[in-house]
Amino acid sequence: MKYIAICIFVFCLFSCKNSKEHNIAELIKQWDEKEVIFPTTTTFSQSGLEIGEKLTKNTDFKILTYVDSIGCTSCKLQLPKWKVLIGELDSITNGNVGVLFFMHPKDRKEIDYILKRDNFDYPVCIDKLDSLNKLNHFPADERFQTFLLDKNNKVLAIGNPVHNPKVKELYMKIILGDKAPETKDKIKTTVAMETSLIGLGEFDWREEQKATFKLKNTGAQPLVIMDVTTSCGCISANFPKEPVASGSEAEITVVYKADKPEHFNKTVSVYCNAENSPFTMKVTGMAK
Repeated sequence: MKYIAICIFVFCLFSCKNSKEHNIAELIKQWDEKEVIFPTTTTFSQSGLEIGEKLTKNTDFKILTYVDSIGCTSCKLQLPKWKVLIGELDSITNGNVGVLFFMHPKDRKEIDYILKRDNFDYPVCIDKLDSLNKLNHFPADERFQTFLLDKNNKVLAIGNPVHNPKVKELYMKIILGDKAPETKDKIKTTVAMETSLIGLGEFDWREEQKATFKLKNTGAQPLVIMDVTTSCGCISANFPKEPVASGSEAEITVVYKADKPEHFNKTVSVYCNAENSPFTMKVTGMAK
C-alpha cells in the first residue's frame, strides 16, 4: 500500500543498526493490509460498568491499541494523551474514527486504579483471556501493538500515535486524505545537550521530583520544539512553546511522581527542528 514505505521510514529513522532496520521493515510489511480478527464475544466497560459487546459504531477508520501484561502498564497506556487525541479526532472527523482499547493486565486492580486516576471514561475491553492477541499474534514490541484499521479491519498503518508524533502525523494523513494539512520541511538548526541522563537518587516515593534538561541552540536558525513525549504516565515534561533564538538555551523540566516504591529508568524524547531530532534523555532513581 502507498503508506507502507512511510511507516517503515518513521521507525527505521531511529534505528542505528542495519539488522534492526531490516527487522522493523519486515514486521511492518507482514502487517500491511492484514485483517485483524476480533473475538466473537467482546465485553466493554466504561467507568467501571459493563456496557455490552458492541465494538464501535460503523466508522471508516478504527485505531486499535493492545496493552499486554508485560512491563509498566501506566507507561504503555499514557491515557491523558489518548484523551487529547480522541477529542481531536472527534472534532476534525465528526466522530468518524473509532478508538478501541484492549487490555490484558497482570493486575486488574492496577488497571482500574489507572483508569480512575486519569479520569478515563472511554470504553475499554479488559481481555482476561488475552483472546484478541491469541487470534492475531501481535508483535511483542509494544511500539507495534497499535494499528490504524479501515472499515473492514485491515491494517493501514502501525505504531502508537501518542508515543510518536511522526506516527500521529501519518495517521492523520491517511484519515484526512486531501484535507490533511501540508507538512512543510522546517528550517533545521543544531543543538547541544548539557547532559542526557539525570539521576535523582533515593527519595520517598510520595514526594514529587523534578529534573531540568538544557538544550542549547548552536545553529543559526531558531530552535522550535514541537513535542516532548515520555515513556510513562508517571512522568511529565514542560517545554518552551516559543522559538529559542540562536545561542540561547531551552529548559525542559521533567516531573516524576511515583505510583509506588520502585527503581525507575524513564525516557523523555524531544521532537524539534534539529538535524538529529528526536533527542532521547533519561531520568533514573529509586523511589523508596
